[in-house]
Amino acid sequence: MKTSSASEFIRELSAFKTKTDLEKNLKFLHNPGKENLCLGVRMGKIFETAKIYKDLHSSEIVKLLQSEYYEIRMGAVSILDFIARNKKTDESKRKEIFDLYLKHHDRINNWDLVDRSAPHVVGQYLFDKSRKPLYQLAKSKKPMERRTAIVSTQYFIKYGDLEDTFGIAEILIKDPEETVQKAIGSWIREAGKKDEDKLFVFLDQHSQKLSRVALRAAVEKLDRKHKDFYLTNSKSETKHSKDMK
Repeated sequence: MKTSSASEFIRELSAFKTKTDLEKNLKFLHNPGKENLCLGVRMGKIFETAKIYKDLHSSEIVKLLQSEYYEIRMGAVSILDFIARNKKTDESKRKEIFDLYLKHHDRINNWDLVDRSAPHVVGQYLFDKSRKPLYQLAKSKKPMERRTAIVSTQYFIKYGDLEDTFGIAEILIKDPEETVQKAIGSWIREAGKKDEDKLFVFLDQHSQKLSRVALRAAVEKLDRKHKDFYLTNSKSETKHSKDMK
């Protein structure tokens, strides 16, 4: 376990870069460019290195988030995730990393950076608190902040707390960004695994408004009968799944 510097983390991580992994990682970037570059380090090595540096000071984690390299930012959010998952992490530290995440969200600018950290860094922290920050994020002008709003509810879903997942999905239902639409579909699908009837109620009310991307993700795990029902009726007159029984 290391408590050293961001520069040491970067140096250690950079030793794993390869041309093959560079090509693979470029495919994941939401908005590649000179401020969003790739080193070429595979995910497994990033996570392994982040775990070693999980005691890195918050000020050093911020330095990692400021990097133009995607893998270094992935390392930063992975460190935050490891801290949040640790049962020994106290409440003040959880608030610290929650605040850090939101303050520097502009650097958490790819869908998988959000998915790697939001459920525990944001969702776990808010589990026994007001969910208002998620609704504020859902109304953000920035797509990745809106994605954080829905992805953070993964932690709530784990415990059968589904209200905010469906509530935020409803707010985001006409979101123009595909990365947000995919998240809507994926997370209401996960909520449906806990309570299928609540998913049916949501789809009965909103399937005609959902994008095809979101709808296909939402019904992916349903039986063929219900899947065909929603995919077929999303563009026709409103019906209800209960009519199928």
